[in-house]
Amino acid sequence: MNAPLLFEPSPDAVYGFAHARLVERVQSPYQTIEIWDTPQLGRLFTLDGRPMTSAGDEFIYHECMVHPAALAHPAPRAALVLGGGDGGAARQLLKHPGIERIVVAELDAEVVRVTREHLPDVHGGAFDDPRVELVIGDAAHYVAAAATATFDLVVFDLTPPDSPAASLYTPAFYARLKRVLRSDAALSLHLGSPYFHAQRVAELLADLRVAFTHVRTMSTFVPLYGSLWMMAIASDTLDAAALSADTLAERVAARGIASLRHYEPALHAALFSASRAVRDKLSPWLTPSS
Repeated sequence: MNAPLLFEPSPDAVYGFAHARLVERVQSPYQTIEIWDTPQLGRLFTLDGRPMTSAGDEFIYHECMVHPAALAHPAPRAALVLGGGDGGAARQLLKHPGIERIVVAELDAEVVRVTREHLPDVHGGAFDDPRVELVIGDAAHYVAAAATATFDLVVFDLTPPDSPAASLYTPAFYARLKRVLRSDAALSLHLGSPYFHAQRVAELLADLRVAFTHVRTMSTFVPLYGSLWMMAIASDTLDAAALSADTLAERVAARGIASLRHYEPALHAALFSASRAVRDKLSPWLTPSS
């Protein structure tokens, strides 16, 4: 049955798809998972009515969440994905041949099951790769129990901070997370839309800047999210925005990374450039030093 699929990114905004078809709805112990088919973006899934990933544009989000940080690191070997049960982040990380281990700490086993069945182009069989370890359970618990100084990269592929994942977007969690990061590690996370979530974006940046020496913002348009979408890369030693296009191109070539559909070295600087309009949207909540 076809029906409108509408999203409300803020109390005074709505967008969506006029002719979507519900494929499957699952009520897990944690959330409502839905798979929809749309003419514009193909199969997509939602959690508690929020858009997560679509087959038609997931590469925009996942490539930006993974490759700028992974290429900023000279030789990443181990990565931790918090959330990421659709396998998209793991799939992108596997493009880096030096990666020896990826841990995907996903709360909800049903997310993995449903997306493995309905979104094969997103995960690309990532969970079948022996380098990928899927851990079902609370990501905070995994971090608390993990060995020290284990990871070079961390990808926050979580639901937004106004969700049950809220405790993972805090200075307290960043401090605990640092215990499992190597000294030259970097983390990436999504912040939200400067048009729909400006205050949230600014608060996340403020907390990150308390915890990390270098915090750089990126932005790109993600059709499923209906807006320009902001992300950040944080590290105590790496400045992801400082790499030249030539250096990035050399690393892409050396690692044999191919088949990217959105990210490329020539785009890197533009991702880290915020327009005046975006800066104006955030300015009421940013401190002068931000």
